[in-house]
Amino acid sequence: MGFPDEISAVVRVLPGLIAGGLAFVFIFMLQARLYAAKVGKDIGHPVLDRLAGQIKSGSMAFLAEEYKYLGAFCTCLALVLVLLFSVETQTSNTDGIRIMVSFLAGAILSATAGYLGMMVATDGNVRTTVACTAGSLNDGLTVAFTTGSIMGFTVVGLGLLGLSSMYLLVGIDYNNKETMVVLTGFGFGASAIALFARVAGGIYTKAADVGADLVGKVEAGIDEDDPHNPAVIADNVGDNVGDVAGMGADLFESYVGSIIAAASLAESDAQVALPFWIAGAGIICSAIGFFFVQTKEEGAGWNSNLGALMFALEKGMYGAGIFFLGAAAAVCHVLGNMWDEYLCIVIGLVAGMAIGKFTEYFTSLDFAPVMSIKDRGVTGPATVIIQGLGVGMISCVPTVVILCITIIACDAIASQYGVAIAAVGMLATLGITLATDAYGPVADNAGGLAEMDPSVPEEVRHKTDALDALGNTTAATGKGFAIGSAVLTSLSLLAAFKDQAGLEDGDLNLADPIVLSGVLFGSMLPFMFAALTMISVGKAAAEIIQEVRRQFRENPKLKECILKAMQGIPIPPEEDTLPDSDRCVAISTKSSVREMVAPGCYAILAPLFVGFLVGPRCLVGVLSGAIASGCMLAIMMSNAGGAWDNGKKLCEKLGIKATDQGKACVVGDTVGDPFKDTSGPALNILIKLMSMVSLTVAPLIKGNSDWDNFYWGIIPFVLFLAVTYILVQKEILTWKDPLESMVSEAQKAEQSKEAVEMGAIVVSGGEDKVDNQA
Repeated sequence: MGFPDEISAVVRVLPGLIAGGLAFVFIFMLQARLYAAKVGKDIGHPVLDRLAGQIKSGSMAFLAEEYKYLGAFCTCLALVLVLLFSVETQTSNTDGIRIMVSFLAGAILSATAGYLGMMVATDGNVRTTVACTAGSLNDGLTVAFTTGSIMGFTVVGLGLLGLSSMYLLVGIDYNNKETMVVLTGFGFGASAIALFARVAGGIYTKAADVGADLVGKVEAGIDEDDPHNPAVIADNVGDNVGDVAGMGADLFESYVGSIIAAASLAESDAQVALPFWIAGAGIICSAIGFFFVQTKEEGAGWNSNLGALMFALEKGMYGAGIFFLGAAAAVCHVLGNMWDEYLCIVIGLVAGMAIGKFTEYFTSLDFAPVMSIKDRGVTGPATVIIQGLGVGMISCVPTVVILCITIIACDAIASQYGVAIAAVGMLATLGITLATDAYGPVADNAGGLAEMDPSVPEEVRHKTDALDALGNTTAATGKGFAIGSAVLTSLSLLAAFKDQAGLEDGDLNLADPIVLSGVLFGSMLPFMFAALTMISVGKAAAEIIQEVRRQFRENPKLKECILKAMQGIPIPPEEDTLPDSDRCVAISTKSSVREMVAPGCYAILAPLFVGFLVGPRCLVGVLSGAIASGCMLAIMMSNAGGAWDNGKKLCEKLGIKATDQGKACVVGDTVGDPFKDTSGPALNILIKLMSMVSLTVAPLIKGNSDWDNFYWGIIPFVLFLAVTYILVQKEILTWKDPLESMVSEAQKAEQSKEAVEMGAIVVSGGEDKVDNQA
């Protein structure tokens, strides 16, 4: 027998509160297991601890700098929301305060998820290396996956516990519809932090990675993680700020956004309760799935059976999925035989897994698409890039077909609410899904530490290489999963916006010039956003490249060590010279924080000025266009980048990385780096943030016809123009060469050095002449 028609607010979210609390109990258990693992000093390799400490301090310095600016930005935005909702009261005169509290809670919890994830990832990397040194491949896998699991359960625990608590707090004396109006602020805050974290982290990691690759591997001919590369520490820091903090904030926002969208579209108390209950069940099932992850494979580097290693992680996801299907059935039965909704949940879960498998096909080095990219390396970098773009474009087909089937089927079964609850189903087991994704950068860092410490045996690198190769595949499938969930969540938020803005289907005729103009404008925004982030990576990478070249040029002892490293000659400790890695870390931090401003401001201001200036009909067009083009561009960029990356790694596996074919694939990988780790993933957040901003302000423009009260829209439009002017004046938006001043200074220094040498030769010649005369 199901629940009564009326369910109290506490009962609606109680399972979410309980499951969120249990997530932290599980996290404490995992932390005890992780911190019981040995570190470098315990096995006689203290250098590992020192290197890991450098990575951790660089990561924390980046977050401190980023959060300093984000704190000021979010404070200003919170005050704007208070003002808007106090002037345009919807339910009571406390609306402004309620939405401000909701917004700040979402922003703080999103930032906290990134911070805690970063802390544990930088503690887990050295323990993974040590586990591979003192134990088996399974020991290393267990430590790395435990680290990733702490990140995954931190995200879902904070998300569900925070959202459930805020539902009760801001919903005091409000009904569900009124509560959801102010609770959208929680999603807005989470989205704002997620966008800046993803963009800044992506720029940081790829600027350092591109700099390290081009100067280290291509020009100097040294290995990727050779300690003599000045950018190597910044590169390892970047793995954490981009793939841990950035991805954590991204999926935190998707997780809470899907629940907000479903609850906003609910037409009964049971439908309001369902997403909270389903998410709670998913956390518990994810914890059960954790214990399925293990492997008996040996660490044979590139010769490891990657399919068997992948299945070691997939066992956890499949186990969690099977348990979740049973738990979801029980929840739907208890809430009143909600079998239509249950079918949508199943469709969403299966769609997420299917998207992950298709993404694996297009990006794994075991399959034909990546092999074809490697083969094109025979004819040079140009054909590698052409083939990679083709692979990325064709990879849109299966993902989009799956999404279309999911949307049509769920809408037919349970209308718009069916699509929203499918997104919740897709993300319900996020705890373990994110664990497999966060595992990747931990394994990558572990391999880097093993290579940077020359005292670590070669067989350890074989084990970490196997874990790293697996991590590349899980990272690619995680990005595919993130794109799919972002589209379903954004579509649900768009439907909720249409309802709250009071729009009817007849108002949204695509042949209408206002709506069509919005579609075209919205379709352009992801391309502008991707361009800004790509150009930012190029500028930041140029600064890193110049710094690395400067150190190679001005430090003769470092150059001698590099020449020996290129030839494989052992370097005695007393002759070894290490670069100034802190300089590259500082450059990456400064440039990434500076470059995140433009994309972040435009993403927030664009829907505001369209909605207030033109009206809600045009804004629906903008959101529709952004979701469609953003989805395609994100899939193409993420999968093309992943395919280029594994094309290079396939060359390494085959032992041809030093050939012209291998170097051509390195160029392709370098082009793909900002595709897959900066622009592509950030597009997910762009479409969700624009949808969440629109949903937040929907009550303020409800019932507006085209150009009604347009003067309110002039304010965000003028801000849009002012931000552009300031960024141009600060040379953040510029076509100017960022290296122009540095190159001229370097040329002057070189000319001065040559003049001194010529002077010395002249003096020496004069002295010889005097001696001969004598």
